Amino acid sequence: MNLREESLQLFVDAASAAFDRFANAPEARRSIGQFFAALERAGAARAGEGSRLPVCHHLDLALAIDTSYPSLTGLIEAFKGIEPMLEWRRRTKYDHTAGDNFVDGHANAMIIGPGGVEERNDLWLGVTLMAPHMRYPDHEHEPEEVYLVLSEGEFQQGEGDWFSPGLGGSFYNIPGIKHAMRSVDTPLFAFWALLTEQPH
Repeated sequence: MNLREESLQLFVDAASAAFDRFANAPEARRSIGQFFAALERAGAARAGEGSRLPVCHHLDLALAIDTSYPSLTGLIEAFKGIEPMLEWRRRTKYDHTAGDNFVDGHANAMIIGPGGVEERNDLWLGVTLMAPHMRYPDHEHEPEEVYLVLSEGEFQQGEGDWFSPGLGGSFYNIPGIKHAMRSVDTPLFAFWALLTEQPH
């Protein structure tokens, strides 16, 4: 049986508490319940150090948010404990919907999942950081997804209007829906959780 490294377990516990507090839609609650039930079993730890990209200089500002919610404060502190282990990467597939300087203006990190601090294929738990005034390209994927947003920023689902979840905002993406996000005057910082294999 794999044992999860202490700082990563602290992050998983903090993420579970924060998603549970803010993911209120019924379909999001179902998905998150299944997601964190699966996380009770640890995967294999990845060896090696993490690495940053230039856009990560926005991290200090993104993590300096003032929140009155203990669950979000706990999540941010737990994230700081694991961030040095993360491999920040650029999205390699994008189209004309991406903003100018998208390549250098964003980074994603897989925390748990393929290439994450914990390697596994049944779920993905990751984070996106974007510089101010940046648009993430339209994209879609088969697994359902729940976001937890820790900044200002705007999101779009399908052909719907852009909306602002706000700090602590959470929303659910149905399988296969086209979606996008864009930052405003401050960096965008958001966690995402995807069940890539439905539990039996």
